[in-house]
Amino acid sequence: MINPMLAKYAKLLVEYSISVQPGEKVLIDATTLAEPLVKEVYREVLKAGGHPMVRFQFAGQERIFYKEANKEQLEFLSPLYKEAIETYDCYLYIRAPFSLTELANTDGDKQKIRSAAAAPWRKIYSERTATRSLKRSLCEYPTLAFAQNAGMSLEEYTQFIFKACKLYETDPKASWIAVREFQQQIVDKLNAASQIRYVNEKSDISFSTEGRTWINSDGQTNMPSGEVYTSPVEESVNGVIFFNYPSMRMGQELQDVTLWVEQGEVVKWQAKRGQNVLDKVFQIEGARHFGEAAIGTNMDVQRAVKNILFDEKIGGTVHMAIGQSYLQTGGKNQSSIHWDFVTDMKNGGEIYADDELIYKNGKFLFVS
Repeated sequence: MINPMLAKYAKLLVEYSISVQPGEKVLIDATTLAEPLVKEVYREVLKAGGHPMVRFQFAGQERIFYKEANKEQLEFLSPLYKEAIETYDCYLYIRAPFSLTELANTDGDKQKIRSAAAAPWRKIYSERTATRSLKRSLCEYPTLAFAQNAGMSLEEYTQFIFKACKLYETDPKASWIAVREFQQQIVDKLNAASQIRYVNEKSDISFSTEGRTWINSDGQTNMPSGEVYTSPVEESVNGVIFFNYPSMRMGQELQDVTLWVEQGEVVKWQAKRGQNVLDKVFQIEGARHFGEAAIGTNMDVQRAVKNILFDEKIGGTVHMAIGQSYLQTGGKNQSSIHWDFVTDMKNGGEIYADDELIYKNGKFLFVS
């Protein structure tokens, strides 16, 4: 029996987010928990004339792998994955975890070996997604692990996802096209400037975007979306920024993170909770520079759920990410990590573009 909401979700993902065309090869990546949505996506890809390939992960698979795998096995990557990254037309990754702490206390050295082995394909992935020769989208299927992490029931969390993706709208695709048109006004304004400054009660940070491009994120690379983003000029970031929204890393929750930045480098960091995680992450090559600066615009997302796919889109917030830059923005920082931190701008927050106040209390001043 077809679930009407999942059918609507699948149609949006296939028709709009990855825009499957006849003859295109599509990799659908998920856990077995997401089977109900995968089934509808598979159906929609076939109706669009595409060739769907499905890759499932079972409960505990990664933990077993990192416990038992030897060096040769750690360095071996799925031929299907490599072929998809190199030659497929579309890649849909449906997040549906059994647990958010599965990799807690696993061997860090083994994870480094695995990460190094995957590096050449991360590079290909970045290059192809930047040009949309690989049409990629990340989305989410509601699971108990995510719901519990957000402090919600599974039913409540499911409704949260559907609302964030505009699935309660009569025509979700048309709603996302309207988001694109609204955000285009914002990126046009930002792309005409070269110096940006974020200010709130505990933050004052500035950076150059000269030679960089602001991107209109309209639901085609993430679902849901609702943000505009760029990669700041690496050495230009200066100031201090406080992130009041919680963040997750290595199976741990971080709270109240403050970063001090000089000439693009994070020189000091502090967290009310999770200091040890920051200490580890900032030893990773490229992690002390920023790969992204962004502004969340999705007013259908108004609470943090400790899930960056949603939290970074909260309307009335800004976020910055340490680590890997986006090629499509002109960014040059390279790292095995890309970690977003979010802060509220609805209570006195301001954004300046070339010294012009363009945003105050979570709203842009030049668009309706």
